[in-house]
Amino acid sequence: MAEASRWHRGGTPKPNLHYSKEVEIRTTLQELALYFIFLINLCILTFGMVNPHMYYLNKVMSSLFLDTSAPGDERTNFKSIRSITDFWKFMEGPLLEGLYWDAWYTNKTLYDLKNSSRIYYENILLGVPRVRQLKVRNNTCKVYSSLQSLMDECYDRYTSKNEDLADFGLQVETEWKYSPPDSTSPWHWGFVGVYRNGGFIFTLSKSKSETKNKFIDLQLNSWITRGTRVIFIDFSLYNANVNLFCIIRLVAEFPATGGIITSWQFYSVKLLRYVSYYDYIIASCEITFCIFLIVFTTQEGQKIREFKSAYFKSVWNWLELLLLVLCFLTVSFNIYCNVQIFLLLGDLLKNTDQYSDFYFLAYWHTYYNNIIAVTIFFAWIKIFKFISFNKTMSQLSSTLSRCIKDIVGFAIMFFIIFFAYAQLGFLVFGSQVDDFSTFQNAIFAQFRIVLGDFNFAGIQQANRILGPIYFITFIFFVFFVLLNMFLAIINDTYSEVKADYSIGRRPDFELGKMIKKSYNNALEKLRLKKPEEDEDKKNEKGGDLVERARREGFDENSSSCHLQKFLPESSCFVV
Repeated sequence: MAEASRWHRGGTPKPNLHYSKEVEIRTTLQELALYFIFLINLCILTFGMVNPHMYYLNKVMSSLFLDTSAPGDERTNFKSIRSITDFWKFMEGPLLEGLYWDAWYTNKTLYDLKNSSRIYYENILLGVPRVRQLKVRNNTCKVYSSLQSLMDECYDRYTSKNEDLADFGLQVETEWKYSPPDSTSPWHWGFVGVYRNGGFIFTLSKSKSETKNKFIDLQLNSWITRGTRVIFIDFSLYNANVNLFCIIRLVAEFPATGGIITSWQFYSVKLLRYVSYYDYIIASCEITFCIFLIVFTTQEGQKIREFKSAYFKSVWNWLELLLLVLCFLTVSFNIYCNVQIFLLLGDLLKNTDQYSDFYFLAYWHTYYNNIIAVTIFFAWIKIFKFISFNKTMSQLSSTLSRCIKDIVGFAIMFFIIFFAYAQLGFLVFGSQVDDFSTFQNAIFAQFRIVLGDFNFAGIQQANRILGPIYFITFIFFVFFVLLNMFLAIINDTYSEVKADYSIGRRPDFELGKMIKKSYNNALEKLRLKKPEEDEDKKNEKGGDLVERARREGFDENSSSCHLQKFLPESSCFVV
């Protein structure tokens, strides 16, 4: 009857989309539940790779080799090396003492040095340490003609073209003969240049006295020359107590300007993956991860076949493809690292008197950790796909989509002014202030100024006139004007979106309501809760009852208390 009355009044029946909506809700909830299981598994897998002992092992080793002073000279440690004399003091002092812990504090011998060497008693030195240097040839740079009478030598900065490949000095041992680089070894990116592997190499001995004599011999025969551009000190150790490897590289760069610039790398990595019971739990998570990867790849393949080119129009689909690519990369890196670890450890156990290049493994293991970190980041970002039906998230996405054109226009104007100030700072303060020493440093220094981290004293000292002018005008135009314009664009657009939502514009369905409805349906099926009518049905039923009351002769403004014979469960309200 109610349907017929609406037809007679000239209305149109409301389409019944109840079934399709229920299917969409059920599908979304199933995908969300499955994805949460995948995300929890991925979190367990990634956190299982990180050990709090990694930080403490790096801290202990850095304190030993970087902060320990040379005997008789409390001001000289690896961080404070500024000359070749300081470098040899470090080699014969802190380095030598740090590598060989052959006796307890009571001078009691603890270990057989022919088989193993220890650091801090608890860490086994793997193989022997290696020292290598890279040199450049003489006359690799051009001297101005008027000054050529004052100097007959010129050593340019290090490049692969300028590298000196000729033997020198005594030419009897490997440290005086050039060793070609290994094609598989990574290059080192230092402060002054990028250095490849190979060079003039010598390995230390298991004996502390032999190593000391070696250092004295190299120093007396001038192993470090004017052409030396970098020296690497590489060694690795293993701590069985925490099952961690620590790969250490100490770098001393000799720039063409003179002096020494020191840097260091400490990598604590877990190369032996499956030792304890917890490690086997991580292994089961790895297997589960591979299963999820196969399932998700199959699903995305089906979507591509079904939607074809329309599939690539969605940002979320591109995020899915990015996650799949990252996941496949992590699996490939994991397999590669495990194979290399197995081969390298086998070679080490065969000959413990040679240097083992664990830096190669640490390098790739660091990239593996970086890919895992990026993967888990985008995995968490994907949750927005499921909560985008929420009212707040829908408002946020609508705000960003509406103001994207204004933001792009603003960004062009912002970066024109920003880069102009960066180039001004680089040219004016670059030779005096470390934060502006390069154009890239100037850009990041200005971002720090916006966040309140700045060195005004250094800027002012570099140029007493342009320094304050640069700082004040940059703060005014960038901080007070441009950033407030950016916030005004966002706030204005958000106000418009919020106004649209207040007049009835809503997302098709919200995640909170979906979960609540599924929860109520489950309770009703378990008979733990009385079934409730759907909200749309309630509204339709209420409209039919009001229509029936009108046919009985009740006025529209009459109290609802007179309608209780039609609406027995309703409270009094004005219709």
